[in-house]
Amino acid sequence: MSLLNKLAGFGLFVIFLIFIFPLNAESFDLDEDEYIPDESIFSELVFMEDDIDLYEDSDDFYIFEAADLVIEASPFTELRSVDDIFPNLTQLQKVTAMLRSGLRNSFDNKGSPVIIPCPDSGLNLYNSVIQKDPSIISETLIIIPYNYNRELDLLEIYNALGRIEKIKDQALQLRNGNTFNVFTNTTRLESASNRRAIPDPSPAGDLPYSETMYLRFTDTSIGDLYLRGDIIFSLYGITYDLTNFRDVYYTIFRVMGTESVSIITYLEPVKEGILIYNVSGLSLPSFLVNRMNLAGNINNRVTTLIGWMTEGIRWQETLAFERGMSIRNIHQNNN
Repeated sequence: MSLLNKLAGFGLFVIFLIFIFPLNAESFDLDEDEYIPDESIFSELVFMEDDIDLYEDSDDFYIFEAADLVIEASPFTELRSVDDIFPNLTQLQKVTAMLRSGLRNSFDNKGSPVIIPCPDSGLNLYNSVIQKDPSIISETLIIIPYNYNRELDLLEIYNALGRIEKIKDQALQLRNGNTFNVFTNTTRLESASNRRAIPDPSPAGDLPYSETMYLRFTDTSIGDLYLRGDIIFSLYGITYDLTNFRDVYYTIFRVMGTESVSIITYLEPVKEGILIYNVSGLSLPSFLVNRMNLAGNINNRVTTLIGWMTEGIRWQETLAFERGMSIRNIHQNNN
């Protein structure tokens, strides 16, 4: 019996070593090829760089791999309403915003905006435009109602506006029944220094943290416009900020300097539909201001861009609807 007791005690000791020793094992060092995800646009969801530095020299710093974070639309954020963002709109203004042309207003640099977002909304498009001392300012608000009783998320909106080459296809309806294209060519460029045209990318599977693109728009009135587009994502929506990164010439005459064009568009899925809020400005020499219909010129270009955005959103809605129908059909067939 004494021998059996000794064997049992030895067995318990072996089991103790097997199960307990790994708990005290030293942590492994971070390999050079180990991947650390970039900081998310929602910084509270990931470690900040300063936090990582605190643990890199510690023996208790463990690394684990997880699936890539894909941000489409925050599941923790309830959709806002138009009233939440623009609480001072009258009922007539809200009805007008739901129409195809939307709610619009133009004024010179001595005027004031009438489409004013709530101070807590996070929107300061007007302040960004007015800093460039524009000669004319245009503001537009349009609500695109949802089709198929389904909201779009930020990823779908981002993909809806990825087809830059489609902007040139937008035609304005003239009073005499004819149509007019403001832009005859619209394309992406390799970079600011390499102005080689490149095709639009395929639809994205997840949102980038931010994006900068370079574009060339051939305007029927003034020729080539070289634009830089900065895309910024926030908790609720997406901001597209367009400005010219080269001077603008009419024949041999310089009519606008660098960053004289400011076209800022904010898009957000709200309860009523997709909200499109645009503030644009042009800074022109004084001798041209009195000789041009600035309000009409800027309005035509904003109309073209918003028409392109609306078409892209409808296209994305149709794709999402057809994809959902296909999935339901597969489930039904499997059942």
